[in-house]
Amino acid sequence: MARAVAHFRPNRRSRRQVAEINVVPYIDVMLVLLVIFMITAPLLQTGVEIDLPDAAATPIADAGESTEPLILSVNSAGEWFLNVGEDPESPLAREEILRLATAVLRLNPSRRVLVAGDKSIDYGQIMQAMVTLQLAGAPEIGLMSDPAR
Repeated sequence: MARAVAHFRPNRRSRRQVAEINVVPYIDVMLVLLVIFMITAPLLQTGVEIDLPDAAATPIADAGESTEPLILSVNSAGEWFLNVGEDPESPLAREEILRLATAVLRLNPSRRVLVAGDKSIDYGQIMQAMVTLQLAGAPEIGLMSDPAR
């Protein structure tokens, strides 16, 4: 008896490799990063707690500046703070504020300069703060207030 021998030929089309990227783990990582940034962004707001006086002043129109203004704050204890430098929440001496403000205004002479004073402090403290900023090279100095209630 003759035996029939069948030759098996593998189909070359069925052995093609699939080159797909699984993006689901990347989406998970991006969502975790989004949640982390949403939680930590409000914590990055720094500043000194002062009680600004109420005034019915018109807000300054933002002239499309991308930099934040230079703000000298004076709290109720008469301590001075500048929103630039290594630690904006620690009080500074007048000489240190003069040095820092001069350096900032040399880099960007058109930067807005503001004074935020607690409503319980003496007017002379605000005047001394404005004179210090003027000596640092500020051409114009604005005063900050809360909107009238």
